[in-house]
Amino acid sequence: MTRILFSSVAAAAVLASASVASAQTEIQWWHAMGGNLGDAVNALAEGFNKSQSEYKVNPVYKGSYTETLTAAIAAFRAKQAPHIVQVFEVGTANMMAAKGAVYPVYQLMADAKEPFDPKAYIGPVYGYYSTTDGKLLSMPFNSSTPVLYWNKELLQKAGLDPDKPPKTWPELGEMAKKAVAAGAKCGFTPQWQTWTMIENYGAYHNLPYATKANGFGGIDIELKFNDPARIKFIQMLSDWSKDKTFVYGGREGKSTALFNAGDCVFHIASSATASAIDKALGAGKYGIAMMPYSPDVIAKPQNSIIGGATLWVLQGKPAAEYKGVAKFLTYLASTPVQAKWHQETGYVPVTLAAAEVTEKDGFYKKFPGREIAVQELTLNPPTENSKGLRIGNFVQIRDIVDSELEAVWSGKKDAKAALDEAVKLGNEQLKRFEAANK
Repeated sequence: MTRILFSSVAAAAVLASASVASAQTEIQWWHAMGGNLGDAVNALAEGFNKSQSEYKVNPVYKGSYTETLTAAIAAFRAKQAPHIVQVFEVGTANMMAAKGAVYPVYQLMADAKEPFDPKAYIGPVYGYYSTTDGKLLSMPFNSSTPVLYWNKELLQKAGLDPDKPPKTWPELGEMAKKAVAAGAKCGFTPQWQTWTMIENYGAYHNLPYATKANGFGGIDIELKFNDPARIKFIQMLSDWSKDKTFVYGGREGKSTALFNAGDCVFHIASSATASAIDKALGAGKYGIAMMPYSPDVIAKPQNSIIGGATLWVLQGKPAAEYKGVAKFLTYLASTPVQAKWHQETGYVPVTLAAAEVTEKDGFYKKFPGREIAVQELTLNPPTENSKGLRIGNFVQIRDIVDSELEAVWSGKKDAKAALDEAVKLGNEQLKRFEAANK
């Protein structure tokens, strides 16, 4: 009799548990973060799921950024799209042009009656994903910006102060040459050269990348990055390559291997690379500083712009499910969650409060330089040239720029010919994008 009673109680408990589980509204989140970052994404979803019982977020890894975006587009056309998809920043204009596909975050939060304060976000992060009148289209998530890393041991071997990084490009060149002369295999190598050496160089020096506020003012635009300042800068790097003051280490993040191996003195790379560099070189063996600037172009740097990705909400789901999406986005933007995400991954916190909490907790004292990314982004109020880039067919344009820069590094072209060609071919891509989205 006792066994029957216990069995009945257990069965009732199982049924009750199943009932609660089935009552939960599931939210599908497609993302492009594998490895340790994938684990961090899963932890975010798990944290939200434990914080309440009404909704359950299911994170699904869909491959690279390009693969994730392609999968989401195909799924939307088949009416099987996820609620949320992570899209890298260069896909912003294409997402905006996907008519009927996107549920703007500002509208979502208003419809769901979720508290939402645009002023809580770091300006350049918020601005990148907003309309010209300040309405947020997608939720900032993993944002980063380029910073300067340097190898302290290599500087010391060259007889230079290991705790005094260069502030300008001429200073970096002089220090890199001395280090190479003292035995370093490489003076300087950049990561994601199109993002760091062309796009961010422009923003940092308040130079336009394209007309109409870098595309924020419309899609009928033309590229403008073949200006005298960037031509001079790229030619300078090409000249440096003759004695290994500059070494090209490959596209995207491939060059970080040279820095992590202890070959290069200086490395401009994503702020999100800090954890990997720390693991490779060890605490105290490297430093993090702001990117250098060209004093003949600008007296003081303007501000850097972001990279990384954002979360877009897709249309086509029942209204009740979007309340769960809105609550999840509120959770992601909360100060404790943002601070932890920033500290564990190296991505910048998207809110000012998260940065302040991180500083108060002593994180930046324990890990010097991790605050540099936020400082760079907030150096000055963003201008039309430093708010960000809203460029159609941006993936294809970056490929073009990569190819033309590689022609410079290999000695096949000078900087002017390469950048002129990149602008010409890039403008053809923009015309195609404009024609397809009229």
